[in-house]
Amino acid sequence: MTEPLRIDFVSDVACPWCVVGLRSLLKALDDTGTRAEIHLQPFELNPDMAPEGENTTEHVAKKYGSTEERSRSAREVIKAHGAALGFTFNYGPESRIWNTFDAHRLLHWAELDRKGLALKEALFKLNFTDQRSTSDHAALLDAVREAGLDVKRAEVILSSDQYAAEVRHAEEFWRGHGINAVPSAIFNQRWLVQGGQPPEVFAQVVRDVISGKAREAQ
Repeated sequence: MTEPLRIDFVSDVACPWCVVGLRSLLKALDDTGTRAEIHLQPFELNPDMAPEGENTTEHVAKKYGSTEERSRSAREVIKAHGAALGFTFNYGPESRIWNTFDAHRLLHWAELDRKGLALKEALFKLNFTDQRSTSDHAALLDAVREAGLDVKRAEVILSSDQYAAEVRHAEEFWRGHGINAVPSAIFNQRWLVQGGQPPEVFAQVVRDVISGKAREAQ
């Protein structure tokens, strides 16, 4: 395969399984020695979330009908998956879910400079490890700084509505193409893998796509 593999990774900063999925995908690419261009695409799990956010346990109970015990058990599973991939989830009773639209605007900008992955990792850390708000501009600027991006430029973006239309358009595009759950990884704009899959699943998909064994869904 002479051209690098194109992977559109549709995800939200507020999605813990997106952390697992992206880390697994990156490990699979490394394990298989595959060249790839990853294009980070926006998706908001909670587009109407207020700036002050909502307690994670309360939000999950209200949105999915999950009990506190089931919610706690699910978070322990996520923690274990994250730890296996070198990521720390610091969930606690006061953990909150935040609005992520401004984070997506910054990611759009970072993608233009081919630094989207660095910012995505910093934002995941901000949200899940540091337990800071992804709607707080000071926190977002710290993530920008950690990713090695221009903080002054980020300040200008956050103080305006720059890239808002582009993010909305991209969100509508992916929803219009049937993406209603994240993470979703689309390989060469043809093959879809959903969920926080383990590295070996992504590795097999990569091998199948490169070898030509991958087939269109019936």
